[in-house]
Amino acid sequence: MADELVHREQPSPNWDERSLPVTMAVLHYTEMESAEAALDRLTDPEAKVSAHYLVSQDGEVTRLVPEEKRAWHAGVSYWRGLRDINSASIGIELDNPGHALGYTNFTNAQMEALVPLLNRIVRQYDIPRANVVGHSDIAPARKIDPGELFPWEWLAEYRLCLPRPAKLDLGDPFDNDGAFYLALERFGYDITDGHKVVEAFQRRWRPDRIDGLIDGEIRAILFQLLLDRDRGHTR
Repeated sequence: MADELVHREQPSPNWDERSLPVTMAVLHYTEMESAEAALDRLTDPEAKVSAHYLVSQDGEVTRLVPEEKRAWHAGVSYWRGLRDINSASIGIELDNPGHALGYTNFTNAQMEALVPLLNRIVRQYDIPRANVVGHSDIAPARKIDPGELFPWEWLAEYRLCLPRPAKLDLGDPFDNDGAFYLALERFGYDITDGHKVVEAFQRRWRPDRIDGLIDGEIRAILFQLLLDRDRGHTR
């Protein structure tokens, strides 16, 4: 289990058995005042929430649920045809006050602890880069974490998630908004709430402007993501 990457264990009672193999990793922020407060909640049987790991701002990694068990971190969610995301994923919580309590940058120490942990998980379970996602990707109508400050490009440098496309072959490839929504669904998103899913896509792929409006730039980004996938350039 690569125990050298885990600094301590604090078992949570909030888990059950998986019904699917692990094919995803989901990143969250805690939106709590401290890592200890988050640990208290993630191990509280009344809260009925948990994750496999918590990474504190100073880079301490705590294991809460064994990876072979189903942690309760995703809630009602969807990605690429899967609805029981908890059964199919490893959940990692990142200590951060979140938007409600003074959202801040993720620390270097935190990211330097996350990278080897996530690397081991991705390699062990052969998780496609497209399946390393944020909570907002799998639950766009409900969640906005880990948020626009999360440094996805840091992970992409290690091939641990998809990078933002470096070049865009076509500027505005979709005829109308309906075509864009269908393409979002094809990429993996739940498009039930159109405005929220556009925000979620922007939060992940164009975090400098999140307005929920479909424009030429995000159309081009989505088209390139799909084109790269169809060409076999991404996995």
